[in-house]
Amino acid sequence: QVQLVESGGGLVQPGGSLRLSCAASGFRLDAYNIGWFRQAPGKEREGVSYISSSGAATYYTDSVKGRFTISRDNAKNTVYLQMNSLKPEDTAVYYCAARRRYSATTWHLPQYYDYWGQGTQVTVSS
Repeated sequence: QVQLVESGGGLVQPGGSLRLSCAASGFRLDAYNIGWFRQAPGKEREGVSYISSSGAATYYTDSVKGRFTISRDNAKNTVYLQMNSLKPEDTAVYYCAARRRYSATTWHLPQYYDYWGQGTQVTVSS
């Protein structure tokens, strides 16, 4: 059974850090390009970051550049999102998603992904 499971979310104060994990089971994650998305209440799902299957290419939405870092450990079948200097506007449910085909232009569009996790809540508040 193909499954993606996110973990690492929680409540953190502004300026704090969290590291999200996306663990895959039922398939080899190293064959897939991985995106992190987030969705706040009343808003559309937004592409946050993306890493190619080899890890050679990474992309970020402008609002998180310099604060978030995506990485992967294919030996552990896991992708990470390190989030630093968190802001209240980062509050959302965060999802990881997998797609076979690499793209530098559509990485931020949810409709191009094949598999999704259930999401993990990140709340940034004092």
